[in-house]
Amino acid sequence: MIQQMILELPHLPALGREDFLVAGCNARAAAWIDRWPEWPGNALAIYGPPGCGKSHLAEAWRSKSGGRLIGPAELTLDAVPDIAGAGAVALDRADEVQEAKALLHLLNLLRQDGGYLLSLSSVAPARWKTPLADLRSRLAAMQAVGIENPDDHLLGAVMLKMLSDRQLRAPQEVIAYLLTRMDRSFAAASALVVCLDSLTAGGRNPLTIPMARAALEHLAQSGEAGA
Repeated sequence: MIQQMILELPHLPALGREDFLVAGCNARAAAWIDRWPEWPGNALAIYGPPGCGKSHLAEAWRSKSGGRLIGPAELTLDAVPDIAGAGAVALDRADEVQEAKALLHLLNLLRQDGGYLLSLSSVAPARWKTPLADLRSRLAAMQAVGIENPDDHLLGAVMLKMLSDRQLRAPQEVIAYLLTRMDRSFAAASALVVCLDSLTAGGRNPLTIPMARAALEHLAQSGEAGA
């Protein structure tokens, strides 16, 4: 029954820089975004686990810089001049780029023209596998900052924000109940919020501890993050 109820209901998350919750695990990444355009080598790499806030920071930076956000499939050699023409480029899932020459060409063009690159990935650029020695050297020299998994205080605050983005109110005892039983990750928080949103019918039913227990059990049985 629960499986049939779990639907990704439409919502609009708040992605402004002022909406980003800063704590010890992400403070350095947020500080580097705030330092733009004073980036060494005109490039910055932010890496970390899924759901840790990389995309939120990228959107805040894109809004500030007037830049362009692209995915790995969009980065081809033919497309590089047009992409670099934006002057500021955020590259999501940069470690999944298939055309190494295109990435090297983009880095060179942006540096030549005084542009900027914000790279987002799950691991640091120095650990990416690439056949090009020149690209390996550039990636190893790139300013890189990681985001770690959150502590209880930040994880609770993140869940409250995610729920608020969906117009859901969570009693403090429900958040406390979840924090003692869920995986310690942003991905777990996101999976739980999606599940709770569906179980409350988009906020039409109150969020309770039995409902939180049902969400944890569902995620554990389905093999998703969150329990």
